[in-house]
Amino acid sequence: MKVAVDTALVLAVAAAWLSALAFPRLNTRLERLHVVTFVNVAVGGLTVLAACLSDGLSPRSLECMLIWCASLLGGSLLSHVTGRAIHLRSGEKR
Repeated sequence: MKVAVDTALVLAVAAAWLSALAFPRLNTRLERLHVVTFVNVAVGGLTVLAACLSDGLSPRSLECMLIWCASLLGGSLLSHVTGRAIHLRSGEKR
């Protein structure tokens, strides 16, 4: 089980580094916004997976799931608002 937990955490760190390396290479602000959203989903999900594999369905792992769900909801709202602001500032109308 320790190997699975370690693998999930290594993948989380690799996803964060991949996003950090990809961020400056992207051209537009909307592309960069997608990288931030990817980090929120991928790294949070892998961290929750590691917590569930480590503890099973314990109060601590359920709390991690709750925090990740709140982060997903808040992150999606902020991504949407930021994307709309980028469109409005660039002069695009929908």
